[in-house]
Amino acid sequence: MQEIKEEIIEFQDRQEAMALLGDRDEFVRVLMDNFQARFISRGDSLEISGEASEVAPAAKIMRELQYLHRQGTTITMHEVRYSVGLVKGGKGEALHNLFSDTVLVTSRGRHVRPKTLGQRIYVDTIRHNAISFGVGPAGTGKTYLAVVLACAALRNREVERLILTRPAVEAGEKLGFLPGDLQEKVDPYLRPLYDALLDILGQDTFQKLMAKGVIEVAPLAYMRGRTLENAFVILDEAQNTTDKQMKMFLTRLGFGSRMVITGDPGQIDLPRGVTSGLIEAVKILDGVEGIGIVRLEAMDVIRHDVVTRIVQAYDRYEKAAKAKEERLAKKKAKEKAEKLAKAADEAVDKSPVKEMNKD
Repeated sequence: MQEIKEEIIEFQDRQEAMALLGDRDEFVRVLMDNFQARFISRGDSLEISGEASEVAPAAKIMRELQYLHRQGTTITMHEVRYSVGLVKGGKGEALHNLFSDTVLVTSRGRHVRPKTLGQRIYVDTIRHNAISFGVGPAGTGKTYLAVVLACAALRNREVERLILTRPAVEAGEKLGFLPGDLQEKVDPYLRPLYDALLDILGQDTFQKLMAKGVIEVAPLAYMRGRTLENAFVILDEAQNTTDKQMKMFLTRLGFGSRMVITGDPGQIDLPRGVTSGLIEAVKILDGVEGIGIVRLEAMDVIRHDVVTRIVQAYDRYEKAAKAKEERLAKKKAKEKAEKLAKAADEAVDKSPVKEMNKD
C-alpha cells in the first residue's frame, strides 16, 4: 500500500502566490499534468496531497520555484517545465544548485542565473578556461551569458576592458550600400551585442564605458594584427567566420585575457563551398588544455515554447535530409562499382587472350 502524504506550501502574500501559481493557475496545471496528486489553492497556500511518490517531487519543485522567486527572478513557464523535466528525469537534486548560482545583478536589480544544466556547464566552462566555445541553436543564451560574465569580470577588476566582435556577414540577403561612416555601417551587424550590454549595464553606464574605450564593439576585421591583453573578448556569430579568420582571431589572445566564441552551426551564411571556421575549430581544438567546448541543445532554449519546437523540428528535418543524402550517395557508389565491375568483365570477355583460349 502506498504511503499517503500531504504537503502545504505557504506563500508570503497573494502577490507571491500569483507569481508561483501562474496566471489563472497555469503553473499548477503543468504540475497536475505531470504528477498524480491533488492540488488545492487556498489563497495564501497550496495544498498538495496524494501518494508520497507523487507529492514529494511536486512539492520540491514548488519550494525551489519559491526560493528562486524570493531571489528576485520572475517565474515563467520555462522555469516550471524545466524543473518538472529535471525532477521526472531523476535530476531533481540539481535544481537548487542550478537556481542558486547568481552570475550578476543587472542595473535594474535583476539576478542573472543559468536557467538550464547546459547553461550551468557553459558558465562554469567560461570561468575555468582561457578560451571557451559555446555551440548551439538560437535562444540558448550563448551570447547573453558570455556578455554577462564579461561584465562581471570587468566589475570584479579581473580584466580592464571588454571587446565584442562578430563577422559582418549578411544573413541570406544582400543589403547593398549602407549610408554613414564606417561605425554606422557596421553597427547593424553588432546590434545584438549592444542590446545585451544595455540590458545588463543600463544606458548611462554603457555610454560612459564606451566613451572611455573600456568597451569596444567592432567587426572581426579590426582584430587583425592586435594582441588582446587583460581583456574579455567575445566573438559572436562565429559560424560565419572562415577558417583563416578563426585562426587569426584565436591567436590574438594575450596575457590576462579570456575569449568566448559563440555560434550556431545551423545558421551558416557563408558562400557555398566556404568552410566555417567554427565547425573546423571545435574539431581541431577538442581536448586541448585550456580550451573548453560546450554544445547546447534544444532543451536549453530560453525563448517562447514555439521556438523550442521550431528548433526541434528543424533538427529532425536536417537529420532526415542528411540520412537521405547518405543513402543516395551509397546507392550511387554501389551502382558505380557494379557498372565498373560489369565493364571489367566485358573487357575480359573481349580480350585476345580469352578469344585464343576459346579457339
